[in-house]
Amino acid sequence: MKRKNVFLSVVLVSAMFALVMSGCKKEPTVFTLSSLVTGTIDLNGATTANTVPVKPVIVATFNTDVDATTAIPANVTLVQDYDNAAIAVTVTASGSSITITPTADLGSGTLYKLTLTAGLKSANALVLTAVTRNFTTTGTFVPTGVIAHWNFEGNANDVVGTFDPATTGIVNVSYGASRNAAAGTAATFDGTTSIIEVPNGDLLMNTADFTLSFWVKAATQDKGHFVMGLGAFYGFQFEIASDFSNCKLAASYDLGNSTTGSEDLWFPGNGQTKDNGGWQGWTFCKDLTGSGGVAAILQDKWAHVVCTYNSATKVGTMYMNGEKMKAQDFNLWPDGDAKRGVVGLRYGGKLPDVKNELAFGFIQSRAGTMWATEAWGGYAIPGANHFKGQLDDIRIFHKALTDTEIRLMYNSEK
Repeated sequence: MKRKNVFLSVVLVSAMFALVMSGCKKEPTVFTLSSLVTGTIDLNGATTANTVPVKPVIVATFNTDVDATTAIPANVTLVQDYDNAAIAVTVTASGSSITITPTADLGSGTLYKLTLTAGLKSANALVLTAVTRNFTTTGTFVPTGVIAHWNFEGNANDVVGTFDPATTGIVNVSYGASRNAAAGTAATFDGTTSIIEVPNGDLLMNTADFTLSFWVKAATQDKGHFVMGLGAFYGFQFEIASDFSNCKLAASYDLGNSTTGSEDLWFPGNGQTKDNGGWQGWTFCKDLTGSGGVAAILQDKWAHVVCTYNSATKVGTMYMNGEKMKAQDFNLWPDGDAKRGVVGLRYGGKLPDVKNELAFGFIQSRAGTMWATEAWGGYAIPGANHFKGQLDDIRIFHKALTDTEIRLMYNSEK
């Protein structure tokens, strides 16, 4: 009996001790970040993570529960480093963690800054000391907003959108080594019959702001190169002269009055502008006469070509290898010219002249009848200006890329 009483006393003392200790347990006096991850990638380490996916789901965990009313986008900022653009995010809280999700895909190969601000508080009203962490998304640098991307990795499919050619829309195209090992393969065109036809081309160009970006290696031949075309000037076309003395993007523009009109963004590399003998709308032209001309960039070598149209400024610009080559301002067209009212690009094609298909390797798809009997313009004529060479990483954006974005993309992919 005595032993039983001793045992009960020990149990009671132990229980009382546990009760006292639990009552003495202290709440945290600071609110701190414990971990920051996306999947298995640590974003809180000493080394900046550089393989973050472009669709990250980021989880921040703290040393105590979060006040869910403070887990809002205003207290979590995600900034694109090269232009300080704010990236929209959604934020949700659960216990001691918050989940941060960008509302749109991030750019690849891009540095971002994530900041958890002092607006975040714990459930017991402790204020977070602001925390900033950097990370870089995987891949080479590409700005956000790509509408279509053909990377020609063994096929001609659009890897971001739905602009895939039909099997019957690919003729005599092969895939071989591209500009470098990281770029994988490129599409090769034979200069006589090779073509890729992409349906619904008007959806690619009916936009206020526009960018066409691609890598090209044009081979020497005794005729011009129709690199690509969406119904020729009824849509847009890019071509290179037979002697590589010039190149141009011809495009159809929405004139803001229910009509369209075509205009050439032509680059001869002679330095002429409105101020020294060039057209009155030409505001810039790179002078390449002392460095081999346009041929030194485009003939038998890989080049990165970008053409943009900015509806706010009404300026069209061409870049090669990250550098501005030509610019023209529709505001400077003659008084009374309808092109001063341009509001963007718009497809103006009509059957049977051209078909609403974007062609790689020729100025239009095979179904178009325009120039069908011309020695230089008929697809069925082997001596026509079929493109001979390689194309890779063709991208279309419904925005005008900036000088910085174009330079970064070239430097990352070259």
